[in-house]
Amino acid sequence: MIPASARPVLGPPPRYFALRIGLLFCAPLIVNGFAMPYFPVWLNGLSMSDFEIGVVLAVPMFIRVITAPLAGVLADRLGERTIVLIWSACLSLALAFVLFFAKDFWPVLVIYALQSAAYSPYLPIVEAIALSGVRRWGFDYAQMRVWGSIAFIGATMLGGWMTGLIGGAMVLPAMAAGFGLTVAMACAAPRIGRPRRPSPITAITEAPPQSLRQPDLQLLLIGVTLVNSSHAMLFAFSAIYWQQIGYSGTQIGALWSAGVAAEVLMFFFAKAITRRFSVWTMIFSGCLLAVARWLIFPMDLGFTGYFVLQCLHAFTYAIMHTGMQHKLVERVAEEQEASAQGLYFFYTGIFTAIFTFLSGYFYAWFGVAGFYSMSVVALCGCCFAYAGWYLQPHRLGSGGKTSEAS
Repeated sequence: MIPASARPVLGPPPRYFALRIGLLFCAPLIVNGFAMPYFPVWLNGLSMSDFEIGVVLAVPMFIRVITAPLAGVLADRLGERTIVLIWSACLSLALAFVLFFAKDFWPVLVIYALQSAAYSPYLPIVEAIALSGVRRWGFDYAQMRVWGSIAFIGATMLGGWMTGLIGGAMVLPAMAAGFGLTVAMACAAPRIGRPRRPSPITAITEAPPQSLRQPDLQLLLIGVTLVNSSHAMLFAFSAIYWQQIGYSGTQIGALWSAGVAAEVLMFFFAKAITRRFSVWTMIFSGCLLAVARWLIFPMDLGFTGYFVLQCLHAFTYAIMHTGMQHKLVERVAEEQEASAQGLYFFYTGIFTAIFTFLSGYFYAWFGVAGFYSMSVVALCGCCFAYAGWYLQPHRLGSGGKTSEAS
């Protein structure tokens, strides 16, 4: 929350701003709730190999790293960001209908990549509009964002139930319906004019400021984003694996929902946690539990065991992400906030794309044992994060030795 004294007087906010932003978050996260768990199931139903599935999921991630910043620059320079939002939603919906006619690897890859390029700026622009509301009128970001997470949980549960009824054939209609909602919500989005500060994704188009080039901060960013990217095989192949070992669509939806629900609860209690534990404790707990999570995943856990393991997402993403954000606030000036978030987006996108591509190989070669490779990725992330901690300026005295103040 921004103190009232620190906010310029800008007139009243658009009517029902918080409600409209909450609904605006719901629409894209409904799409993600259908696509993330079940789009790989649809690809598997087309008799694609594990390698081909990995390629179809990875290529759009590389493209998004390029297209999202470019669309963000355009949105920030236009008089109204919702123009890009509407175009993004309409193009995504049109390509969703085209995807119905694709049945082979190359057509699916090309159409899905184009759709991802069109869709890539939607959620970041929603985030940017929401944050403008926080800065200008003091709205509570968490109260608006949480409805998107609730919508994601609802979509994964509904998608699981529908998968149990009609299989992977439900995926494209469900995604198309979700994209239809993104069009409707984009048209209803609050118009707030040109941003006073650039969106985070636009900062990738410029060189990072000097404060972000510090070795310890770069190492920490690489470490945390490597741990984030270790979730790549979970996103690509967990639903396929759980389906192969006999879990129903409803059970798969429950497992996916458990991870998001745990993440939401962790964010809800994040303020209390940051008062009790240090930022480094938060970051390293997430790193180490990610290593353990992927070591345990290939074991025969049963539904209850996987449910508990999914709840670790509260640590392997939410608490670590919260700690990273606090570290960026501590080390980076406010006017460089967009650059910091842009660099965070860039590293996460690139590493996740790389390991999603490689997960197709690992899952094809080793099956569920391929998750051990994600444990290695998380361990590498731990090492980079530890190097970032070790090289902190306040830990080093003259000659590079640890100062007594540490």
